[in-house]
Amino acid sequence: MDDPLFSRKMSKFLETIPDVRDGLTRTERLVLYVLHETQRELNGRNVPTAMLYGRVLEYVDMSEAELHVYLDRLGVKGDGYSNPVN
Repeated sequence: MDDPLFSRKMSKFLETIPDVRDGLTRTERLVLYVLHETQRELNGRNVPTAMLYGRVLEYVDMSEAELHVYLDRLGVKGDGYSNPVN
């Protein structure tokens, strides 16, 4: 099938499937990558959520609420520390 709508829908669907190696989706991996790179630029300081959101938007279209859902799922807190795994 060469239906562009089908291809686009299938691509969006495949982005939601976690990778078998680490369990992260493409979007989760992208958020972590952008967070890491931004922390490096800021010499290890905490990254403001607004700055992270702006940089993530360069790669993927999402709302602020969606970013917060991803950050919660990944264990990133507003103070820059990870949630402990219990």
